[in-house]
Amino acid sequence: MAIAVANYCFSAVTSSVKFSCSTSSQRRLATSHTSLASANHKNQNFKNSPSTSISSTTDRKFPGRSKDGKGETERSQSTAFKSFGTQRKDKKEFQFDSKEQLSESGNLQDAAFLNAVVKVYCTHTAPDYSLPWQKQRQYTSTGSAFMIGDGKLLTNAHCVEHYTQVKVKRRGDDTKYVAKVLARGVDCDIALLSVESEEFWKDAEPLCLGHLPCLQDAVTVVGYPLGGDTISVTKGVVSRIEVTSYAHGSSELLGIQIDAAINPGNSGGPAFNDKGECIGVAFQVYRSEEVENIGYVIPTTVVSHFLSDYERNGKYTGFPCLGVLLQKLENPALRTCLKVPSNEGVLVRRVEPTSDANNILKEGDVIVSFDDVRVGSEGTVPFRSNERIAFRYLISQKFAGDVAELGIIRAGTFMKVKVVLNPRVHLVPYHIDGGQPSYLIIAGLVFTPLSEPLIEEECDDSIGLKLLAKARYSLARFKGEQMVILSQVLANEVSIGYEDMSNQQVLKFNGTRIKNIHHLAHLVDSCKDKYLVFEFEDNYLAVLEREAAVAASSCILKDYGIPSERSSDLLEPYVDPLGENQAINQDSGDSPVSDLEIGFDGLKWA
Repeated sequence: MAIAVANYCFSAVTSSVKFSCSTSSQRRLATSHTSLASANHKNQNFKNSPSTSISSTTDRKFPGRSKDGKGETERSQSTAFKSFGTQRKDKKEFQFDSKEQLSESGNLQDAAFLNAVVKVYCTHTAPDYSLPWQKQRQYTSTGSAFMIGDGKLLTNAHCVEHYTQVKVKRRGDDTKYVAKVLARGVDCDIALLSVESEEFWKDAEPLCLGHLPCLQDAVTVVGYPLGGDTISVTKGVVSRIEVTSYAHGSSELLGIQIDAAINPGNSGGPAFNDKGECIGVAFQVYRSEEVENIGYVIPTTVVSHFLSDYERNGKYTGFPCLGVLLQKLENPALRTCLKVPSNEGVLVRRVEPTSDANNILKEGDVIVSFDDVRVGSEGTVPFRSNERIAFRYLISQKFAGDVAELGIIRAGTFMKVKVVLNPRVHLVPYHIDGGQPSYLIIAGLVFTPLSEPLIEEECDDSIGLKLLAKARYSLARFKGEQMVILSQVLANEVSIGYEDMSNQQVLKFNGTRIKNIHHLAHLVDSCKDKYLVFEFEDNYLAVLEREAAVAASSCILKDYGIPSERSSDLLEPYVDPLGENQAINQDSGDSPVSDLEIGFDGLKWA
């Protein structure tokens, strides 16, 4: 897990999500200490803020969880400070238990599977979401990866996030080889790499993927964590297997909890059973003052799903979702009222407009089975022997485009329906496809789609609670919908009086409701009116004279050193996602998912 990854903030002051990546420079250590105070301060601010509520369907912020992967980062102090976020790096975290941290010792010294684990060196150049026409200063990190055969390696997605160059080095070798990123699964935090050099694969023995382990099975985590340059081994046992929160992908998939030490730099490294079979990929840890020795491994079932998805489609398409908000039916009176005869089922409280279920399921339906597997009143299904697991596990076993058969009770009548499962459409994305955000500059007014990275970069205070609430809880009504905001105003003569405007959602242009930023660019380009009228929240207006705005554009770009008035994707012809004759019925924030609908206990998005 990478140390220098995006900042994750949580409502719990004492908990933090961390990437396990190695950090060796004194600057990083100093920055880690410095970030502690800021992290506590930020968590305290979040504690009573609506923005700290967990985002619907794919939970963005997970208390206490952290990615463990991009390591050894060489960055300026200010940049590293932002990357640490809520990580609590103090001296205690850099102390190692000599009983657990074994480096090239014992009978593992000559184990063949150790030679399949490699060190990853990645150079990152992240976008500057506040100034979307440029990128941030590049930085480097290290993580771990392992060979799986056919010239390919597996690592964590966050280890190669915003990569510009990836290199790998084998154990006992002093040569670094350039690697190519074939696919990144953000939701499952897995990346597939390839190395073309034949010399790299000489005498290489790829790892074999094993089965899902049992509780208390021995586990060995191998990688290149903080504390040295050579390979490192930690041992422990399997503590728990359940659907868990993936911090990088803001998703919930099957995960293995272990008590073996996972430290910065272990991200992407394999975890082995006592037979030398790989049972998963180390990817995150739980940091809290109340717990210790809690690490997480991506199981081989999730890894196999990722690889199968890539082989099927030639690219990674993602894990599907059902697209419904569910409530447990533990209360007998609630079940009786809904005419559910037995202690089973979950209540459909809301259906996403962009999901196929929107045409089939209704609010008030009770889901009692999924592909003939009975769903309990707590939203769980049978798992192995004498175990139960969250209902979402069954959905995660499907692929995009698969059909699921649901048994439902509607107004007391049992029926079976079929639903097509597809990846969720996010109104406010957690990651930007292609890396660089879209933007449009009109007479100094900078417009860009709202995204979670932009919110993190701008900080919640500058975004505003109302916009944050819409970003966290509103649902996309159609595929391609975006929340377009006025990020800032570049001061010039044409935009006098608007200089203080920032981070406000633009709703209409010349009376037409905006669907996405490409739609806004299309409306501006085709406008023949004398004035350009932008309508924001609370009926706030910004009016520009069209000819003056066009004339001033080139001078403004030159004064601020901006290469273009719009991002390259906005140069493509505009295609209306709804069709020319369809209009938007309501604001995306008119009926947001309420704060009560996001809790971990009673309500779950499937």
